[in-house]
Amino acid sequence: MNIFGRDWRLKTSILTSFVVLTVPVFFTIISVTYLSNDRIARANARGLVERFRVDAVESIQTDFNPIKSLVRSAATIGDQYPDFYFDDRCFKYFYSVLLHSPRIVSAYVGLNDGAFRQTRRIDPAVPIQDRLPPEGTRYAYRWVVPKAGGPNDDHYLFLDADLKELGRSEQRTSYDPRARLWYRSAAEAGAETISDPDIFATLGLIGFTIAAPFYSGGKLLGVAAVDITLAGLGEYLAERKISPGTLSYILDHQGRVIAASDLSKTYANVGGKLELLHITSLDKELPAAAFSARPRGGDGQFMFSHQGKDYVGSLATLAPEFGKKWQLFIITPLADFTEAFQINNIQLAFFGLLALVFQIVVIYFLTGVVSAPLEKLAFKVGRIQELGSDQLPSVSSSIHEISVLSKAIDTLDMAVKSFSAFVPVGLVRQLLQSEQKLELGGHSRFLSDLEAFSSLSEELPSQELLLRVSAYLELVTKTVNQEHGTIDKFVGDGVMAFWGAPALLDDHAWRACVAAMRIQRGMEALNARWQAEGFKPLNVRIGIHSDAVLVGNIGSKERMSYTVMGDGVNIASRLEGLNKEFQTRICISHAVFKEAGERLCVRPIDDVAVKGRRAKVPIYELMGVYGADDPGLEPDARTQLLCRMTGLAYEALVGEDHVLATRRYREILDEFPEDTVAATLTRRLVTA
Repeated sequence: MNIFGRDWRLKTSILTSFVVLTVPVFFTIISVTYLSNDRIARANARGLVERFRVDAVESIQTDFNPIKSLVRSAATIGDQYPDFYFDDRCFKYFYSVLLHSPRIVSAYVGLNDGAFRQTRRIDPAVPIQDRLPPEGTRYAYRWVVPKAGGPNDDHYLFLDADLKELGRSEQRTSYDPRARLWYRSAAEAGAETISDPDIFATLGLIGFTIAAPFYSGGKLLGVAAVDITLAGLGEYLAERKISPGTLSYILDHQGRVIAASDLSKTYANVGGKLELLHITSLDKELPAAAFSARPRGGDGQFMFSHQGKDYVGSLATLAPEFGKKWQLFIITPLADFTEAFQINNIQLAFFGLLALVFQIVVIYFLTGVVSAPLEKLAFKVGRIQELGSDQLPSVSSSIHEISVLSKAIDTLDMAVKSFSAFVPVGLVRQLLQSEQKLELGGHSRFLSDLEAFSSLSEELPSQELLLRVSAYLELVTKTVNQEHGTIDKFVGDGVMAFWGAPALLDDHAWRACVAAMRIQRGMEALNARWQAEGFKPLNVRIGIHSDAVLVGNIGSKERMSYTVMGDGVNIASRLEGLNKEFQTRICISHAVFKEAGERLCVRPIDDVAVKGRRAKVPIYELMGVYGADDPGLEPDARTQLLCRMTGLAYEALVGEDHVLATRRYREILDEFPEDTVAATLTRRLVTA
């Protein structure tokens, strides 16, 4: 073999490179040791985090279960002794509940007659009934007893730490416990409930309430409850940290922060309304990065990196028995566990790099000869998979196998471009990017069908007809591809396209509607140009429907077609035809409206019978879309007014109030004399 010759063999080149690049035995040992240390450190970290997660979840539930038991016990007393909460005996009982945990700030009961009795902790710096409580106040008894025919009095009895009376206060009040969320929720559930975080009306604190109803003779007698502050939860997390750098949060089911271990403020009081901050809206970037990296399938442990540092994250949902879908979110720096290993790893890496320096110098030339053309070929294959339209130059190489491979890739490029001219581009792209074989069969997908037909004049000369239809079809093809749709077939002057296959699209219905609006705008531009040249305009009618249809390769082994079949295709065709009846441009089904209604500007037209469907289905005219990258597709104020007026008339129509419907459609014609839908339905109502 001539090393510096041009006719190199790829296999020989690779073997030579491996011989020259053989890593010394000591470097192999260093590498294995380095990786083993890192793997052990990560495994230890994950194990510690997992144990902490399990212990923390169990601890939270264990700490709160006694409080919940206290509430259930209070409700049981009401069940067994119905008169217990109707006098002052309950105050000292509630005081004993407060002593159970410093996180309990008040215990109370609301009765079905509007009475309210409460024992609560007192902050001497917070005014009560417009003045500060007496000096030394630590607790207070509070009661509201309803009076017939007049406003109630709100009474406070202030007590020191030994429950000695320090003073009293009273004030007129409209407070009624039966109107509070904690009372209503427990009464409706008929069982123990845990409220969402809220502002306590009488305490001025932010927390949540655990409440349980009690009954007498099967009739609701009242609700017993305790209030727990969020500040206590934050302190609870701060006391239980797996490492110095660990952050832990309690989140609700929407990811909003209920409590944080760093005791940072995670909520705001705006006009008496509690607004919890989302975990991604905190001042620190780390919680947002960790939340974004969490597993989407549910609870679990995960690794992620942020600003060059590795972290272990854990997300765990409290058991259903807890009563709320709260989650424990833990973020731990991996460096807290791996610092000792890192020093050893750095030393190992240093000696390994010294060994690599010499090898890199030796193989520099060889790798350049082999890798440069391969990189170009890999880039070219990638462009072929993307169906790029540009023609890349051929890759030349002194290695025989690479030269042959380059010629084969050039042939593949030409074959794929030719193939994509006859097969939907989406299907070709899917076949190139996956291992799927082209074979007979099909599978159901939820997708949208678009049927677009133009009414062409038979008087047009053949050449002119061909050019104008080609311009129309080119517009439709580019627009459908732009919105990630798939062209199924051209049928004369009609086009059928679908969305949601071969690649799934969550917003398939909306994209079909955007494509329809873009086609209409494009046809307006084409018609303006044709009219300026003295030609007649072409009008396009479009029908859109969303349904589950069969999509796949249909035909024989010798010739097949990637297409859709099913009732949904027929409905789309029916919708397209309804445009002619109402002289509209884009008609969509109720299924499309349900899929993307909040992003569409539509107006209801009528309920029509569709072949194969027993009941009539509502149809709509698409007037605009919201949120597209083209502001010109959004409806103007006049269009929105027309949609609102049509909606009111449609309500009367489906309500079979034909007199009111006729009047409202005539009001539309007064405001919009050229409106074809109102004119059509007015004629129908008058002749009915």
